[in-house]
Amino acid sequence: MTTAAEKVGRALLALAVILAICLLAANSASAGPASTRIVYTAGEIVPIPAAIPHEEGDMVDSRIVPDLRWIAQHYSIYVTDGYSGPLLNGEHVGCNNCHVRGSDHYNGLAVDVVPLNGTSGKCDATWAGITRLALWAEPVQNKPVLPFRWIGYDGDAGHGCGNHLHLSWNHAPAARYELAEWVEVFPTGSTTPGEPRHPRPKSSPKPPPGPEGGISSVRSGGLSPRGD
Repeated sequence: MTTAAEKVGRALLALAVILAICLLAANSASAGPASTRIVYTAGEIVPIPAAIPHEEGDMVDSRIVPDLRWIAQHYSIYVTDGYSGPLLNGEHVGCNNCHVRGSDHYNGLAVDVVPLNGTSGKCDATWAGITRLALWAEPVQNKPVLPFRWIGYDGDAGHGCGNHLHLSWNHAPAARYELAEWVEVFPTGSTTPGEPRHPRPKSSPKPPPGPEGGISSVRSGGLSPRGD
């Protein structure tokens, strides 16, 4: 039987989480990188480095690895899925047919993250860092800051606190399982993304239309890999 003290304690914990999220939202006006750059060098699907906590076997486009490494250094994240599709050797990596049609996961330019050592399936204090990351990347709903193309979190079906955060990078149009011609990233290194190092292009190349990410509730057959 729950005592009155336990009920008060739970109420105070819930209030603390709500206040923390509100404070994060209030401080998100300067969220996001102050500068970005377009990477035209060819990418490849590579394993996520050990320095970035992730599920075994997860892979991404090599051009977003520096951004992911920086994010992992500043936020307590655990990547649950990156590239989803076939490799040149025919092996399939990532979840199988679980993303929506047109998802950036099929190009290696999206990741799903949860808190490292956090609570699964429950929105509690362990998700505060992920919420802070989501607000940094998308301070206003449906208006992600560059270089992000789409952010899936609270307010997006199948995403959110207690579920997962989806991060997609802006990129050139690319067919399913193909590498994009260019990818937009933020500068990393001795400076932080909050400190400009390269000027942001006056107008970034137009990103591809259509769905950007998410989890599909429809199971369907896969498509054959495309050759280069």
